[in-house]
Amino acid sequence: MRQIFLFIILCVLLIYLFPSSSFPIGDFRVPPSLLPSEYGDVLMDRSSTKKEIAPVVFSHWVHKPKFTCTVCHTELEFPMSSSETPVTCEEGKMKAQYCAVCHNGKIAFGPKSEEGDNCKLCHNANASPNREKFEALQRTLPRSKFGNEIDWTKALKEGLIAPKRTLAGDGTSKPISIDRTLKLEAEWAGISAAVFPHNVHEQWLDCSLCHPDIFNIKKKTTRNLTMANIIKGEACGVCHLKVAFPLNDCKRCHPNMKM
Repeated sequence: MRQIFLFIILCVLLIYLFPSSSFPIGDFRVPPSLLPSEYGDVLMDRSSTKKEIAPVVFSHWVHKPKFTCTVCHTELEFPMSSSETPVTCEEGKMKAQYCAVCHNGKIAFGPKSEEGDNCKLCHNANASPNREKFEALQRTLPRSKFGNEIDWTKALKEGLIAPKRTLAGDGTSKPISIDRTLKLEAEWAGISAAVFPHNVHEQWLDCSLCHPDIFNIKKKTTRNLTMANIIKGEACGVCHLKVAFPLNDCKRCHPNMKM
C-alpha cells in the first residue's frame, strides 16, 4: 500500500514540475498542457476546411473578462463541445445568431468595417496567437500556475473583471445562490476528498449547463464521475481539460492533498 501511495505522489509531482508533458497515473494519462496564451482556444471547423477557408479559433481568454460562460452557452445556445454549433457564416452575418449577436459592429467588431472585411480576425487558425495582448491582460490579473496562468475566480472576486451575465439591459443579473459545497470522497487510497463549491461556479455558469446532462441532481448518482472518465472529457472534464483550470492543478479540487 505504501509503495502505491508513493507512486501516486511521484506521478503528481512529475505533472506539477513538467506540466507540458503527459504522464501516466494508474491506467490513464493527464493530457499535456498548452502554452498559457493558447489554453482555452477552441477550433471551430464544421465546414471551413471543406470550403478551403481557414477555420476559426475561439480564444476564451479574450472573452472571459467581458462575458460569463452562460452568455454564450445558454443565451446564445452554443453547445459545450467544439464544432457542434450549426454555424453558417454567410460572410459573418450568421442570420444574426451565435457570434453575430455580438460581432455586429456595435458590441464587438462586425464582418466589415471602414477598413474592409474582418474575416481574418475570426478565421485565424493560420495565424499565431496574439501573445502581446495576452501578456498585457495577464499582467493585470492574479496569477496561477496552470492553464492560462490566470486565477479567473480571484480576478472576479476582487472586481478586477466584471463580465456580463446577460446581453439584456445593462448586462447584470443575480446568479441563483446555492451556497453549498459538496465533499466527494476519492476512490484512491491516500488522495483527499474533492470539493465542489456551487457558489464559485454560479458566478460563471447557469445551473442548466451542468444539470442534468452532465451531472445528476442527486449527489453520488453521476456514474461517470471518476478520474478516468474526467480525463476522457466527461463530467468535470467537460470544462476542466481545455477551458477552466486543468487537472494538473490538483489542489484546487483536492485542497487537502499533501504535495
